[in-house]
Amino acid sequence: QVQLVESGGGSVQAGGSLRLSCVISGYTPNMPCMAWFRQAPGKERETVASLTRRDTPYYSESVEGRFTISRDVAKRALYLQMNSLKPEDTAMYYCAALPPNSDYCGTFRKDRYNDWGQGTQVTVSS
Repeated sequence: QVQLVESGGGSVQAGGSLRLSCVISGYTPNMPCMAWFRQAPGKERETVASLTRRDTPYYSESVEGRFTISRDVAKRALYLQMNSLKPEDTAMYYCAALPPNSDYCGTFRKDRYNDWGQGTQVTVSS
């Protein structure tokens, strides 16, 4: 059974930084393509950043230049380094994985992702 476990959320002041981690287990042998999403209260879940099979990152316009997505295949971990945080970044952050050998690596379409973590809360105060 696939499990995704996020960590690293917390409360910070505007301008601060956080690093989110997501560890995936249950997949063999290759780590699937993954992405980060977030959902603020009363809003739809949105894509924050995704990573292709060749580690090419894609970012939403709202986080471009401030967030960095990366992964460590050996640790089966996905990361999101978040700098220059703003109050509007406040949300529950989720990692998600595509099916193995997916042709849609890097996609922003959340309906393509079939495994999700439980989320980690990020709160940014002004």
